Amino acid sequence: MSALALPLASAITYFQAIVLGLLQGVTELFPISSLGHTVLFPTLFGWNGLVKAQSESESFWLAFVVMLHVGSALGLLFYYRRDWVQIVRAFFRTLSTRQIETDTERLAWLIILASVPAGIIGLALEHPLRTLTAKPEIAAIFLMVNGCVLFAAERVRRRAQVRELAVREGAKPDGARELSTLEYREALVIGAAQSTALVAGISRDGVTMGAGLARGLDHSDSARFAFLLATPIILAAGLVKLPDLLGHLGDGVRGQALVACATAAVAALVTVRFLVGYFKTKTLTPFAIYCLLFGLAMVIYTQT
Repeated sequence: MSALALPLASAITYFQAIVLGLLQGVTELFPISSLGHTVLFPTLFGWNGLVKAQSESESFWLAFVVMLHVGSALGLLFYYRRDWVQIVRAFFRTLSTRQIETDTERLAWLIILASVPAGIIGLALEHPLRTLTAKPEIAAIFLMVNGCVLFAAERVRRRAQVRELAVREGAKPDGARELSTLEYREALVIGAAQSTALVAGISRDGVTMGAGLARGLDHSDSARFAFLLATPIILAAGLVKLPDLLGHLGDGVRGQALVACATAAVAALVTVRFLVGYFKTKTLTPFAIYCLLFGLAMVIYTQT
């Protein structure tokens, strides 16, 4: 074993990997920032080796975190497996016919277009942003910002202009807009909003849902679009970071990363089942309150 592998092997245990996997699977889908929690909880638990690795420019941490995200994406992929079969078939059908005729075909292209800005921004800024903001005090502050974003999304969705937009585009019985009526430029905006999740403390699903609510979608469709949109982006990021995990940065942590990935997948599957039912009748407000309170508590904790 190389000298470089020794400190890496002692930096994370299998117990820590399982805890972080469970944490990831829940917080990735709850709009409370999984990245923020994976930064804050090692500090809260006194896992100083992980805390140190988080802000280093060259460490196993980024590759390990990506594997956590891949796990949650696999859980999402399994839950929405039938939807994805239809979406992929619809995409190839549009290539054959050169027309977009069904709601599923339109959804396929909405996902593709929304993935473009997040992909470009992610490739350009993922490493510097995650390294810069992977500090407990910064993550805690942005977790509070995330809470404000969720509160703002709930406030905006009740505005008359948003309700009028839903009616103009064809409202559902509950007065919300159909997901299939989103315009392609709106998908690009939602995709750009998703890229803010590169900042520790900002929730990918939270900002994506917020952007959807601001365009007249209801909570159920906003959540569904957020979950579908997250899957290809996270899996693509996993492929990009796989060489890091297979290279010297992954020495001593590959087994832990695989265990964490599997744990996150199972936790995400359970969580998405719950949230699909939750968002049929409930709002983002409880999550906003949690982010503000926990973020404030961690700001105070990190300063003491």
